[in-house]
Amino acid sequence: MTFPKLDAEGLWLGRVEREGVGPCVVTLRDGQLFDITSKEAPTVRDILEREDAVNYTRAASGEVIGPLDADHHWLAPSDLQAVKACGVTFAGSMVERVIEEQAAGDPARADAIRTRIGARIGDSLTNIVPGSDAAAQVKEALIAEGLWSQYLEVGIGPDAEVFSKAQVLSSVGYGADVGLHPVSTWNNPEPEVVLAVSSQGEIKGATLGNDVNLRDVEGRSALLLSKAKDNNASCAIGPMIRLFDNSFTLDDVRAAELTLTVTGPDGFEMTGHSSMAQISRDPQDLVAQTIGRHHQYPDGLMLFLGTLFAPTQDRDTPGGGFTHKLGDIVTISNGKLGALTNTVRLSTECPEWKFGASHLMRNLARRGLI
Repeated sequence: MTFPKLDAEGLWLGRVEREGVGPCVVTLRDGQLFDITSKEAPTVRDILEREDAVNYTRAASGEVIGPLDADHHWLAPSDLQAVKACGVTFAGSMVERVIEEQAAGDPARADAIRTRIGARIGDSLTNIVPGSDAAAQVKEALIAEGLWSQYLEVGIGPDAEVFSKAQVLSSVGYGADVGLHPVSTWNNPEPEVVLAVSSQGEIKGATLGNDVNLRDVEGRSALLLSKAKDNNASCAIGPMIRLFDNSFTLDDVRAAELTLTVTGPDGFEMTGHSSMAQISRDPQDLVAQTIGRHHQYPDGLMLFLGTLFAPTQDRDTPGGGFTHKLGDIVTISNGKLGALTNTVRLSTECPEWKFGASHLMRNLARRGLI
């Protein structure tokens, strides 16, 4: 697959695996990829922790390793950061989470439930500010109608849903396979903006992510969230982190429009969209609910912001909705963040994750970088 074009005005930070060397920190200059791994900042985490991260990335000396579109082995652009995700941050996707719960993971039942309650719930919640008095009144009305759900609680209540999406260093990058747990028969991609946040809670940049979701597993019970979300190769991030500077700010994230395409080996094609303008909770609020005096992340974190996208397009049978087939090619794109493309496999068939934090430390030590 051809690597996507990246905005020439952007300041980019990423990671590639160099054969015979190991994971390397890279940036983009005039169409060329520079390896800027150094003893001063051997990891992406180290750069993002710097107050002068932007100026450092611009000026860091490095080695040219080829043009951006050469055959590089791309890794997720984060390394030592925790990988967290926010759920039910859009009213539209919140409706689908409620339907999943009501259907207990059965896509056939979901279509009937969607027809019965979907529009009513969605219309009731479109302009509700989570945690507000108006939201509390809607909550009481829904309870009276027998429609209350734990998903509505985090969707319009005061507290956001924030969960651990993946283990440190387990995320995959551009061009990699993404994994589905073999038990799942109803699943979908989730196109999201991912924030790069320092240990001090400062948002330093953003990238794209696929929060691969097992709808049947989570639909059976929210207590199965970890099984639905955290499996081998089930988290994709990339292609690179775009650092905040004069050309790209948090306001660009707030206005971001994401496009998702799925192309199947069966000829199936689907296009979807997720508009950050419709998010119910501001990204800054989601960061504040994740990191602060109540919870620290010494190496920073990557934070998925949630998605508006919840596919209902039938793929095989009427009323059956969408689910992945092995071999699906998924692309999440945005004009200012590039594109993240991955191929869907079973988690048991994706390359095993064997390179953890201890392996990275040993590798850097052998290279004289720590």
